[in-house]
Amino acid sequence: MIDVNQQINAVRRRVGKRVLEAGEARVQTISRVYDTTLEDLWEACTKPERIARWFLPVTGDVHVGGRYQLQGNAGGTVERCDPPKSFAATWEYGTEVSWIEVRLTPEPTGGTRFELDHIAHVDDERWAQFGPGATGVGWDLGLIGLGLHLASGGASVDPAEVETWSTSDEGRQFITLSSQGWADAAIEDGDDPAAAKAAAGRTTAFYTGAPEPTAEAEVPAE
Repeated sequence: MIDVNQQINAVRRRVGKRVLEAGEARVQTISRVYDTTLEDLWEACTKPERIARWFLPVTGDVHVGGRYQLQGNAGGTVERCDPPKSFAATWEYGTEVSWIEVRLTPEPTGGTRFELDHIAHVDDERWAQFGPGATGVGWDLGLIGLGLHLASGGASVDPAEVETWSTSDEGRQFITLSSQGWADAAIEDGDDPAAAKAAAGRTTAFYTGAPEPTAEAEVPAE
């Protein structure tokens, strides 16, 4: 049983911007603290045999300058690595290239914080349609898998069970709350509240297969 509210509230979500050589990019940051050591979390995030147990099978060379490929998902090049604190890589999916930066930090009160920046050039039309939840919900789901893996002592997370859960009422509730959380982060960064909430509704519909919400009819004045 996954405590949906606990999982949602354990995560920090932020949205911002960064100027790159090719222009301004959007930055989504997701972080949470895991009850494990820095070394264990580092291995879970960088060792191919560990990554496959909670995320996806990965092939290739995961050293600096090497290319990796996640099965059925993104691939890219490892650009920087500072064990056991951080690494950075390109995140290439189809013809689109973005970047990820991961930082691991011991917490003063115990445990280790996982923090990921996803940096991407997102055109205004796509942002208006789905907002940060388009990719943010996926990262939220990934962090659940990482948490289950760590809590079990490093055991594999069953993909079939995850798929079944994600389509259950509980899973749909999680996706809805995740979408709303990313909308709140976008609003905090300055997005129009109504537009951000509408985009979150479309993101939820995309992930769950539910009908997209329709705008309420305007009630004429008396």
